[in-house]
Amino acid sequence: MTSKKQLKARIRARMAKTGESYTAARRHVAGAGVAGPRDGAWRFHGGVHAGSAVIASVLGNGGAEVAEPLVFLAGGGIGAGYILWEFKRHDSRHLTLGFRNQWQYPIAWMDKTLGRLGVRYETHSTAGAKGAAARLAAELDAGRPCVILPDRYHLGLWGLPAHLDGHGGHPVIAYRREDGVVRLDDRGLAPLLVPQERLDAARARVSSYKNVLHVVPDPTPVAEETLVRALREGLGECVGQLSKPSDSFSLPAWRKWARLMTDTRNAKAWPAVFADGRGLAGALLAVWEGVEPVGADGGNLRGLFGDALEAAAEPLGVPELKERAAEWRGVDAMWHDLAEAALPADVPEFARLRELTAAVRETLHAEGTAGAAEIEEAAGELWAARAEYDVRFPLGDPGPLFEDLSARLHAVHEAETEAVARLRALV
Repeated sequence: MTSKKQLKARIRARMAKTGESYTAARRHVAGAGVAGPRDGAWRFHGGVHAGSAVIASVLGNGGAEVAEPLVFLAGGGIGAGYILWEFKRHDSRHLTLGFRNQWQYPIAWMDKTLGRLGVRYETHSTAGAKGAAARLAAELDAGRPCVILPDRYHLGLWGLPAHLDGHGGHPVIAYRREDGVVRLDDRGLAPLLVPQERLDAARARVSSYKNVLHVVPDPTPVAEETLVRALREGLGECVGQLSKPSDSFSLPAWRKWARLMTDTRNAKAWPAVFADGRGLAGALLAVWEGVEPVGADGGNLRGLFGDALEAAAEPLGVPELKERAAEWRGVDAMWHDLAEAALPADVPEFARLRELTAAVRETLHAEGTAGAAEIEEAAGELWAARAEYDVRFPLGDPGPLFEDLSARLHAVHEAETEAVARLRALV
């Protein structure tokens, strides 16, 4: 027991320090060979990005292995997006960062990616709660795992506060149900057990993807020529999308964000939105969580993109992609440095936010719902600390911080623009 507690502590400490995902931190602390535990016939694959990870896991459990980086590239690879929401009802701000192609359209992305891979799949969506519940139950009882999109708050696993009710979630796999309880896989190494009634409510909460369900009835190996075509199309789409002038859904979003960090006249700029310091600590934590893999969505995904380019170089017959892979890993490092600057660990209050965030993630992925009490305790402390620091900002004048982050974002925008131009020459 002492050894297990020590391992957990070391993994959490690394996650808080580096922003790594649970799987990556555990691999560094405990060594290789930690992935692949089973829950009955179901094998956990872990993963980085929720969308590509669930596809890789469903295919892998069906005997049709495709590595997650290749799934990610087939789906269009990376994207870019920035939105800072303001909610007057709760006097709160919510930062949304998009790092995946079509980040704002999860259903379309899932359909496109499965289709490109030549996977036979079915998409079901119904407004009726009874029909949606019956469909999920029927698929699971027939032994067919389903990809679903439940609302995180209603799912009840993350210890989220009520004001995040309806803010959405990410894809997870429902792979079995027993005695009215559904077992979920969310890139961890242990099952998440959720009563089906609660799961049904979580699936029905967000209107834009209400009750959506993807099922792969009979996974078959992806033919080599199909995979090559999917990778080529995905890479072409990625380059095309990131070359567009949109400052909401393409690379100019980073330039827009950089300007809004220091603009003193724009009402949507950070100096105006956070003029009194309220909510700023939470926004900076959102930057750290959004950019780093420790967050719920997999981070900035530039490292995963680099892995994808390296893996695709040989099947596509483009060896230069290996050089481009190294370039995107360098961009990933720039994002990491930006996240570190946004929520520096040498500020005690920020270090506490990082530690508690890591505690929730580590327990959720390592123990699943077996660690529910520990998750609830850590999440309670996390949101209490956030509430305190959102009123009492730990730093003084945030102006120098905004200037620094703006400069880093401009540098990221320039680096990504140049990297995309070099990819365009290869497509």
